[in-house]
Amino acid sequence: MGRGSNATNWNFSVNLWDIAFITLGISFISRETVIPVLVSQLTDSKLAIGLVPALWGIGFYLPQLLTANWAESMAYKKPFVMVVGFAFERLPYLLIGLLVLAFALSAPTVALVAVLIGVGVASSGAGVATPAWLDMIAKVIPVRRRGIWFGLGFGLGQLMGVVGAYFVGRILVNHAFPNNYALLFFLGFGFTIISWAGLALTREPASESIKKVAPLALYLGRLSTVLKRDRNYRRYLLSKSLVNLGGMSSGFFAVYGTELFALDGRGVGLLTAVLVGTQAVLNPLWGLFADRVGHKAVLAAGAFFVVLAPLSALLLAGGAGLNPLSATDVNSWGMQGGTSALLNVWGTVPYGLLLTFLCLGTYLAADHTSSLSIILEFCAPEDRPTYVGLTNTILAPVLIGAPILGGWLAGALGYAAMFGVALAVGSVAFVLMVFWVREPRWTTPRRVEEGESASTAA
Repeated sequence: MGRGSNATNWNFSVNLWDIAFITLGISFISRETVIPVLVSQLTDSKLAIGLVPALWGIGFYLPQLLTANWAESMAYKKPFVMVVGFAFERLPYLLIGLLVLAFALSAPTVALVAVLIGVGVASSGAGVATPAWLDMIAKVIPVRRRGIWFGLGFGLGQLMGVVGAYFVGRILVNHAFPNNYALLFFLGFGFTIISWAGLALTREPASESIKKVAPLALYLGRLSTVLKRDRNYRRYLLSKSLVNLGGMSSGFFAVYGTELFALDGRGVGLLTAVLVGTQAVLNPLWGLFADRVGHKAVLAAGAFFVVLAPLSALLLAGGAGLNPLSATDVNSWGMQGGTSALLNVWGTVPYGLLLTFLCLGTYLAADHTSSLSIILEFCAPEDRPTYVGLTNTILAPVLIGAPILGGWLAGALGYAAMFGVALAVGSVAFVLMVFWVREPRWTTPRRVEEGESASTAA
């Protein structure tokens, strides 16, 4: 009993280290702020901006179904996760920094291609490793502690990221282009390597039950069985797909604010601070909430903020909330010294845009805490890699297409039209997630047998 508790606490701690530092590293090269603004300096194409989250989605989600079959045959997942996590998930950030440094001025198209390919490779590394990694996490973190583990891990990383966001702004302002962006990628790479050391310290037990790698035809039949027999799982997939479609505008808020209000690097740093700070505060709270009432409730709450984020951007586009914080405001509140200086430095950011990023951060915190954890509760332990891979592969087309659609709408019809579509879709998704999907924790999952196919399913 005591030895098992010690092992659990050890694994909880070292994997907290892993997830916290990789979250910190990613905050230096945020896909919602830093990379879209970098891309906008390398090209005028709105579609290219939309390709950033699209390529991330392609790389992260599509490989998972292929590797899930293999992951189910591994008694130990950690060696595979460590190799892939270093060579393909983390190393590309170092290479992107080097190529941006070398080509952003002399050959911006080459630098743009390097950024897009690098994002795709890094996301592919994460995607290939995810089914095995998440199965390892399920083995070493008990179900009633996974919510707080995800919440604390992301929260600690983002709390450190708030401090990092200050330096993001300073680096963008005080260093010339492209040295500033290259430095951010170097720092991001460094912190993700620190996270990799935490992963290496995990004490993973052997899997109690493993499956042989199934022939492709049999494995695909097994997937068909899962979808046909589990109505609640199908409802979840449809609802989550619409939530993701409603999030089509998330990669455009920073570029929109930059274009509309001529924000400098300090403004981008403040938006990053609001984004990661919101997640830092809310991730542990969402985690505690999920451990007590279930992950579906957290995802439903997140869907509500998918609606509020484009709504606040629409109000911003219509002229509401345009006034930034002024020196008069600061003085009227009696703020002096360092606080006054800080608020005046970042005073070009309007309230409405800060509200948009507050809503986006709230949604992302809910999604980070519960979108992976909930998958583990739809299935038996032996089927976890398959459910992880199947879920993410089915969600991939919308995740890939949503930002591309958002980029097309923004380019063809304007930002307001794109925000309006996101608002409408998000509203439908929220209703479905609340009233249509049941909490899977209160059901008993059925194991998918190796020889079972859709025709033999009950």
